[in-house]
Amino acid sequence: MSTTKVFIVDDHEVVREGLRAVLQRDPAMSVVGTSEDTVELVSKLKKVQPDVIILDISLPHKSGLDSLKELRQHFPKTRVLILSMHPEERFAVRALRAGASGYLNKQTAAEELIKAIHKIMNGRKYVSAGLAEQLADELDRKSASQPHTDLSDREFEIMRLIAMGEGASDIAKKLHLSVNTVSTYRTRILEKIRVKTTAELTRYALEHRLID
Repeated sequence: MSTTKVFIVDDHEVVREGLRAVLQRDPAMSVVGTSEDTVELVSKLKKVQPDVIILDISLPHKSGLDSLKELRQHFPKTRVLILSMHPEERFAVRALRAGASGYLNKQTAAEELIKAIHKIMNGRKYVSAGLAEQLADELDRKSASQPHTDLSDREFEIMRLIAMGEGASDIAKKLHLSVNTVSTYRTRILEKIRVKTTAELTRYALEHRLID
């Protein structure tokens, strides 16, 4: 029986060990390595060459979506399963568009992880039943009714940070951008979402469940 080699990327040790314990229930799964962030991640992955990377979408130093794009460039044949504590409607579609093979919420990881990996190893995408229904519903709706879907991944990330009360200088430091660049992004975001102030942007994000 062939073994599926899995590499886990999450910044919490308890999560990494919990996922390892879940995977050990299946003799066809083998955890070949773990990492707490994306620093030197590519070099580590080249050594072990996993079949599946479990990637937390919220990581220090670099966002999960940015990491996903980098991994797809370096390891185009390796499946990436995004793991997140955020509701699916916030990031799942963006992750799938960016090349993820699946999106799994941490709350259901213990029950769904092995099933998800088997599914993506068979060349299929893994999404929950709830997300599948949501995607089906969106086929009947025009994207114009959801202006935030037109934001780029970087714009979406900055929009969420602004809505959560982060200032331009804090966002610039966190994302390694200049304050002027963040301000330019803010102007563009307000135009795309069709609001005029930060307060209106925050209200929009709350109404669409883009932040807690």
